[in-house]
Amino acid sequence: MHFVKAAVSNGFLIAVLSHALVGISLVWDKVLLNRPMTKNLASYVFWLGAISIFGLALLPFGFKRPELLWAVLGFTAGLLDLIASFFYYWALKSGEASEELAAMGGFAPVATALIAIPLLDQPIGGQLLGFGLMTAGGFIMFFAEKRPLRTMLPKIVLAASGFGLMNVLQKMVFNHLNFVTGYVFFTLGTTAGALFMLIPPDWRRQIFEHSEEAPPRSKLWYMVNRFTAGLGSFLGVYAVSLTNPAIVEAISGLRYVIVFAGAYAVTKLRPSWFREDFRWPVLTAKVTATALVVAGLVITGLRGGNTAGGP
Repeated sequence: MHFVKAAVSNGFLIAVLSHALVGISLVWDKVLLNRPMTKNLASYVFWLGAISIFGLALLPFGFKRPELLWAVLGFTAGLLDLIASFFYYWALKSGEASEELAAMGGFAPVATALIAIPLLDQPIGGQLLGFGLMTAGGFIMFFAEKRPLRTMLPKIVLAASGFGLMNVLQKMVFNHLNFVTGYVFFTLGTTAGALFMLIPPDWRRQIFEHSEEAPPRSKLWYMVNRFTAGLGSFLGVYAVSLTNPAIVEAISGLRYVIVFAGAYAVTKLRPSWFREDFRWPVLTAKVTATALVVAGLVITGLRGGNTAGGP
């Protein structure tokens, strides 16, 4: 029982589990976004945000009325999450899963740390070496292949900046509110973002038309995958409430290790789903990046990755 309590209160372990689940879901996201009935980006992101309303189920378990400032910041963090997710899945849809999303493993932790400097006491939680290794692994994965930066970088930078600001706002809220109260307002912001997507007529038409056209099997797998991603996202928010947001974001390198392994397996075993480039120079770079991420995880874990960033 003591071990379970210790694990539940360890932000590093929760973050590792969170990013592992998200990594698994991202591989399947790539498969779904290549299928005719589930590849519409607006519809995909809308339902991602809409099902977050189930987070309100936590209301009876400790919700307390907060000050207006923290309620607004929590809501804003949730809204930023959906905006950043739009660019995140746009990158996934348009590029190679293991490469474009791995860039987030480099850009997002740096964005989080830079935004945290004026707002939190410990921008990277005193874990410079582990943070540096995990972030370097993300950048190496990104530059493993030469692709047009002009078309790739805007989506990645916007997503990374959005997630970075979201992480810092979450931490500020959790420094003043309990987890349930902060998460409820975060959920409301994400749900509101989904509802805003219904305002443009073109998006509204795409959302409902593609939702009706998708066969039951596609809808089932989409919902199963959304549950997996939702659980991973929930644990990620919980990890931010326990430890430093830049460290939680740096651990996201783990999800790209999983994406890399999953993309390699799909390319070799189910190329009809999607194919990626795994020539030896590219493969060597991605294996090196994976080793750096794993080394960073080990060092951060051994040094105690549970350092929280104060207000």
